Order: sequence, then C-alpha cells, then structure tokens
Amino acid sequence: MPRFDDQTVLVTGGTGGQGASHVRAFHAEGANVVIGGLDAERGAALAGELGDRARFVRLDVTEESAWEAAVVAAESAFGALDVLVNNAGVQNPPATVETTDPATWSRVLDVNLTGAFLGLKAAAPALRRAGGGAVVNVGSTMGFGGTAHYAPYVASKWALRGLTRTAALELGRDRIRVNAVHPGVIATPFITEPAAGASAPISDFYSPEPFAVPRLGEPVDVSGLVLFLTSTEASFVTGAEYVVDGGLLLGPALRREAA
Repeated sequence: MPRFDDQTVLVTGGTGGQGASHVRAFHAEGANVVIGGLDAERGAALAGELGDRARFVRLDVTEESAWEAAVVAAESAFGALDVLVNNAGVQNPPATVETTDPATWSRVLDVNLTGAFLGLKAAAPALRRAGGGAVVNVGSTMGFGGTAHYAPYVASKWALRGLTRTAALELGRDRIRVNAVHPGVIATPFITEPAAGASAPISDFYSPEPFAVPRLGEPVDVSGLVLFLTSTEASFVTGAEYVVDGGLLLGPALRREAA
C-alpha cells in the first residue's frame, strides 16, 4: 500500500525544481498534494498533470493571511492536513556583508526563515486537528558554515536549524514531528541559473569532483529523504537534521588511486 494514502501534503515552493520533485513523489505514494507557490501558470499545469488529488494555491510564504488561506484550502479540498514541507526559498546575489543591500537581507530572511515560521504557525492547529503529522524544513549545507558573499542566505539557513529544533520540542506531545533536510549542490535552476542580480550560477563555483559521491545531487535524492521523514517509518525521529550533499561537508575524498 502506498505510504501516504488518505494523507494530505502541502509543499511550498511547489513549482520549483526540488518542490515539484517532492510534490510528484508524494503523489506517487498516494497523497493528496497541495502545491503552494507564486507561479500560477506552472502550478496549475502541475496540478492538472497530477489530476484530482492535486490542487494549486497561490502562496506567498511571507504573508500570514496567505498561509491561513492555504491551510483552509487543503482542509476544504481533502478534509485534513497531515504533512507540511517548508521548501520555498530564495538566494541572494553575491555581495560582501559591507555591500549587501538591507532590502536584500530582509527579503531573504523573510522568505527562508519567517516563511517557515509562519508555515509552522498556520499548519500546527490543522496538524493537531488531524491527530498529528509531520513537518520538514528544507535548509541547506550553507547552514553549517560560512560562505563568503552569501550572508543573508547563510544566516537564514543557520536560523532555520534552531527553529526546527524548537518547534520539535513544542509540538512533540501533539504527535507532530519536525525535522530538517539540508541539501548540498542540487541540479535545479536554483543552483544552475544565476540568482537575480548575479552574473553566474552557484554551480559555477562548485565542482563535485572532490565529493565522496562525485556528482551534483538530483531533486529525487532529496525527495526520498523528505518522504521517509514524513512517513510512519520515521515515527521516532524528531528535531533531527539530515544532510544530503554527497559528502560536500566531509571535505575532499580519498582518490581511488590513493586508496
């Protein structure tokens, strides 16, 4: 039996590279999926592709009222909300701390951090009404160190780790589990195309050659872990952090000829 039969999942940033992968993976496992995002054309197309068990809702994660409407839409369409995946995120164009525009700083933290906070705030009552559920916050390996020229993004992902752990403590007795997934360099437009105001994509600055798994990640590499963490197989897992980076944070791997 599919792992998510009769469950409803809301994925933010659901029309992007990783988000659409998560949406399709949940749907393939039997879930009703609510695709949250700003691109109505792509969202409607994805929902149409998936059929009756899919809905698109326009969701600006920085707006509390939009979150409330998305939760209402999920419950109205499918009866309950069981899983939230806080996947929406934005990157800043590269700049030093000294030259970073405060408006850019605010925008990145508003989406990446406050968006997840508002999602937890809006979804928690619905998850409680459903008898419990699961949340996955999508962070980044940049939340484990410093990265020059990306202070807003790094700060937002470091802070998301603390939000995840705090929410796990507060919601655990309501049978709501909260975990985080931290992707490395994943081959999506977020990485392979320049951010607004940037001249080159992030992928230009990374070679997977030193990784223990010497390739860029694919969205399905992340989706599989998201599904595990929101399934009953992970019923004893909360407040945890999982890195999906092919060994990027480990440092250079031993070359085969030197083994």
